[in-house]
Amino acid sequence: MSPSLHIVLVEPEIPPNTGNIARLCGCTGAALHLVHPLGFSVDDRSLKRAGLDYWQYLDVTHHDSWQQLRSSLDGNRNWYGMSSKASTSFWDVTYSHGDVLVFGPETRGLSAAILAEIQPLTVPMRADAPVRSLNLATVCGITLFEALRQLKADR
Repeated sequence: MSPSLHIVLVEPEIPPNTGNIARLCGCTGAALHLVHPLGFSVDDRSLKRAGLDYWQYLDVTHHDSWQQLRSSLDGNRNWYGMSSKASTSFWDVTYSHGDVLVFGPETRGLSAAILAEIQPLTVPMRADAPVRSLNLATVCGITLFEALRQLKADR
């Protein structure tokens, strides 16, 4: 059975974030795609600890580049990229089975080149917030569960 959604982490930098997202994917059945280079070793203890013992339940694929990922997931899919600079809310789209949710490196986000290839979305925050962004694992969880909520309602 193919995964209902694909989570893509482009060049993730912080092992516990990736571990938490892996755990999220293990619990929801979403496929996890890691686009290299990674900012850590996949043998990192904090990565494994954050993912707990869910690694054997994951559908995880490593990609050498963004282009390789795009080639491997070609087909009729919606591609959404999360960015604090986007104007469209993640609430304002209709998700479909097989959609791809893309998240960038923690310190710099998705590049303009990648955002130009996909539909950028944002998680709304209050305009006067003293912080500029949410944690990567938090945004991934919020977005994934909104997509899953819509897919469940679609059944």
